[in-house]
Amino acid sequence: MRVLIAPDSFKGSLSALEAAQSMARGVRSVFDNAVCDLAPIADGGEGTVDALTAATGGEIRVATVRGPLGKPVEARWGLLGNSRAAVVEMAAASGLPLLTLEERDPLRADTYGTGELIRAALAALHDPARGVDKAEDKPTLIIGIGGSATNDAGSGALRALGLRFLDASGKELEPGGAALAGLARIDSTGIDPLLAQTRIRVACDVDNPLTGERGASAVFGPQKGATPEMVRQLDAALTRFAEVARESTGKDLAATPGAGAAGGLGAGLLFFAGAKLEPGIAIVLEATGLAARAGNADLVITGEGRSDVQTAYGKAPVGVAKIAKQHGKPVICISGALGPGVEAVYDQGIDALAAVVSSIDSLEHYMEHAGVLLENAAARACRMVRVGMRLD
Repeated sequence: MRVLIAPDSFKGSLSALEAAQSMARGVRSVFDNAVCDLAPIADGGEGTVDALTAATGGEIRVATVRGPLGKPVEARWGLLGNSRAAVVEMAAASGLPLLTLEERDPLRADTYGTGELIRAALAALHDPARGVDKAEDKPTLIIGIGGSATNDAGSGALRALGLRFLDASGKELEPGGAALAGLARIDSTGIDPLLAQTRIRVACDVDNPLTGERGASAVFGPQKGATPEMVRQLDAALTRFAEVARESTGKDLAATPGAGAAGGLGAGLLFFAGAKLEPGIAIVLEATGLAARAGNADLVITGEGRSDVQTAYGKAPVGVAKIAKQHGKPVICISGALGPGVEAVYDQGIDALAAVVSSIDSLEHYMEHAGVLLENAAARACRMVRVGMRLD
């Protein structure tokens, strides 16, 4: 039996790769001759770098960059092993988990460190020592933009890539989203030329515009620490950014679905990096070559930390299931827990559900023993598969 194992991470306890390894142990405990193909995945948010580098045999690199409030952080990014591509996560440099609750400040937080990560990846992709300068096609940079602590329209990242954001007197603005209220001109003459020589794919799983009632500030600002007054202030600042960016580029992109992602980083990359915003799970599934791998499998197992009705709306397990169904393969989803409305996934290609939680215990216990519990859940699921095989 050939089993494709393609879970998302179990956030807070297991990476996607660790989850896949635990599932594989459970499978082999029932089918000792099973050939397990591990394909850890992600939806473009946290864990995308690890999932893509693991699935493609790539290389993890680490860069010291500026965090959302200026403190240095060690951020991981990756070179993919099966293509001329690299992947970065803005959350690794500018993410909300990098700040304590008391430190959250969307007025001042900025994405400069994300720009530093992008710059490092661009340099590696175009390094003549790797022979990439002789290739005809552009290399690809995948940027996951979930989990931001910022609301600066990506101005910090763009500043790291050579742009200058100036007030009416020609002075450079201070970092952060609030400062954009004073924006008068954007000087892009110093932009890193490698951007134009690279295909920029942005993993974005929201469709919010940059401003307004569904914009970055109104919808995502409160979780980053914004009060109602700060939301109004930040939305006005992003509106000013959109006006000046339109004047600078001749493009009106503020209403583009996804422009409001990651505090407007989506908009910044649209305006000045020639980026394309795409569903994160689609990018990951393509980069990992999951379609071909599903075609070679007899059974597909996926999973995530918690599955509920939202899973049916395009989260990672459903993305895997749709690929598997193109090849007529059965799909089992093993999740940490199952929530209300999870049955909706049956209409999206998932054939069976299994939960890790099988007894009443503390959350701390589940987090501490997640690997063993997931292994046991995979074994239970495979025993049901074996019963079904005997019914034929």
